[in-house]
Amino acid sequence: MERVSILGCGWLGKPLAIDLINNGYGVKGSTTSKQKMDVFRALKIIPFLVDISLDNDISDFLNSEILVIAITSKNIEDFSNLISRIEKSPVKKVLFISSTSVYPSLNKEMTEEDKTVNSPLVEIEGLFLKNRSFKTTIIRFAGLFGYDRQPGNWFKNKAIPYPKGFVNMVHLDDCISVIKEVIIQDAFGEVFNVCSNHHPTREEFYKNARKILGKELPVFDNSMPLQYKIINSEKIQKVLEYTFTHDNLLSI
Repeated sequence: MERVSILGCGWLGKPLAIDLINNGYGVKGSTTSKQKMDVFRALKIIPFLVDISLDNDISDFLNSEILVIAITSKNIEDFSNLISRIEKSPVKKVLFISSTSVYPSLNKEMTEEDKTVNSPLVEIEGLFLKNRSFKTTIIRFAGLFGYDRQPGNWFKNKAIPYPKGFVNMVHLDDCISVIKEVIIQDAFGEVFNVCSNHHPTREEFYKNARKILGKELPVFDNSMPLQYKIINSEKIQKVLEYTFTHDNLLSI
């Protein structure tokens, strides 16, 4: 049984853990909340309390072949220290969950080859990619939605900017499927954008999202010069032969 440790069993990490367990993997999951430990055990996730800002012994948690990192921290020093711990562990493959926010809005399509912004997240990506003690794949997810995370609930009491811009979104089901395919196909040492191929305008998308929930139509702010980016996901579809499950963002 291949062992996977998931650093951060939250909105993405917990359903990922459940899916991997159902597919025969042994899964260790981390949380920073003691209250979640029993919940994890009930789901057959081996639970660990892990906070990478602390200097605690996490060697048991890192005793796996594969480490998935799904936490929101952008602290460069904490990740540098984490990497030092990974180097001393059996982990040989790391899957780092990143974001398409690393790309600037240049009013054009963005691929993995395009230049990124200067940011802590980009620096953290670099720390993992240049390390030779293990192989890292970076997954840059677009805006995450699905189940209890409904876009129709966003921008409450706030006008939505750039209505003529385009949305970049990916459903939780596709996030989990992509991560699983990276693991199954051993696609490590890569950088992948993961985003639906469908890019309706922000106006079209958020009007539809509100209608689905039976809510009032949103207000839009047209006052600023148009800024957008369109995330291209052709690479992962070609390399993994992946087909998005939720590829029509107007039927969410």
